[in-house]
Parts: sequence; C-alpha cells; structure tokens
Amino acid sequence: MGVPKRLTEMQRRFAELIVLHEGRKFGYECAIEAGYSENRARQEASELQNPEQCPLVVKYIGDLREEQRTRFKVNYGRHVTELAKIRDQALKHRSFSAAANAEHMRGKAGGLYVEQKHILHGKLDDDKDEQEMNKEIAELLKS
Repeated sequence: MGVPKRLTEMQRRFAELIVLHEGRKFGYECAIEAGYSENRARQEASELQNPEQCPLVVKYIGDLREEQRTRFKVNYGRHVTELAKIRDQALKHRSFSAAANAEHMRGKAGGLYVEQKHILHGKLDDDKDEQEMNKEIAELLKS
C-alpha cells in the first residue's frame, strides 16, 4: 500500500478546518467537524498531522498556512492604504477623532513622528526654593 496520490474530501476539509480554527479548536474537534468518527477523532487528527503517515495532508495544511500568511501579510503600502481608508470612512461619518487618530497612525508609519522620552537623573532637595530648583533642573537638562 503506497502513499495516496490525492487528498480525500474529508482530508481536505480537515486541513481547511485546522487552518481556519488555528489555536481556537483542537485537532480532534476539526476531525469531527470534517466528518470523522467521534470514537477515533483524536487518533485520526494525530495521523492526519503526521508527515510520515499523511504527507499530502501535512503539505496541504502548510500550503494553506502560507497562503494565509501571504494574503494577510502587513507591508508598508497596504498598511498606509488601509489607514487612509479608515480615515476616509471616519470623515464620511463625521467621526473626526477617529479620522485624526488614523491620520496620526499613517504619519507614524511614514516616519513623520518620532517618540522621544528623556529620563533625567539627579537629586532635588526639599529645602531649596523654587528659583534654585528651576536652576538645577535647567542644569540637568543641559547635561
């Protein structure tokens, strides 16, 4: 008995369900939903995901995952375009806060905004007056 040349309909359905419900359902649940017997669902799910026993199913699962990664891949152009669409929809619905937020995020993605944080180290004495403290703060900022 050699390796089958094509996937059965149930194998194909199982692979699609595994990818569709990634992290939300166990393999045996996908096997049952694909039409496998509840009594052997755990065994079937294990075998179907074993490359030595079912290489075609494992390859198909890998192909489906790669297709999803490609389809939903985030890249700069797609990201900025989607933010522009969100901004336009927000403006259309007169939701100016959401529009401004989307535009701000587009600017961040484009490198127009740089977040900077300054952490200053030093000691301020409680017994000094406000003028002396301001002078010390100014010296700390210079350094």
